[in-house]
Amino acid sequence: MSWQAVDRTRVPEEQLGPGLSEAVKEKIRAFFSRYPTKQAAVLPALHIAQDALGYVSLRAMKELAELLEIPPSKVMDVVTFYTHFWTHPKGRKTLLLCRSISCELLGAGKLKDAIRQRLGIGEHETTPDGEYSFMTEECLAACDHAPCLMVNEKMHKCVRPEDLERILADADNDRLDIPRSDLFDAP
Repeated sequence: MSWQAVDRTRVPEEQLGPGLSEAVKEKIRAFFSRYPTKQAAVLPALHIAQDALGYVSLRAMKELAELLEIPPSKVMDVVTFYTHFWTHPKGRKTLLLCRSISCELLGAGKLKDAIRQRLGIGEHETTPDGEYSFMTEECLAACDHAPCLMVNEKMHKCVRPEDLERILADADNDRLDIPRSDLFDAP
């Protein structure tokens, strides 16, 4: 017995959100040769879409499904499984706090409380000015520097609640010191 896929992206046109540009679609198509099937490229395709739009809109999910030749519900299943994907607009910068056992034991809970108090938002919420969104992640792979906090893609290590104000005041708190991988931003 198999389950029938249900298209949960069937909503009124005005609720679909923005779509993907032809340039974004071409970037996604460039990944097809790296995988045995188009469907296997769903994760990089979602990252590219979120990078372009700031989140993965319902319209983008439908367009990705067409590109990958799979039902839209399969794209939505992946989007809603991983916490890194957003289905609504997020802030210009995303604070990502590690909640692994190492980080928890070394103070991530207190840091989470400090973030909530300072920014006035909970998980998967955005400040009213659109500057910051906040979420937690199971592991950021830097247990030896716990607790860890990422601002967009920049890792901040051994962060204590009293460090939060300094980090938020730094305009370059999300600026990477090294270039991104060519694997994602291929020429």
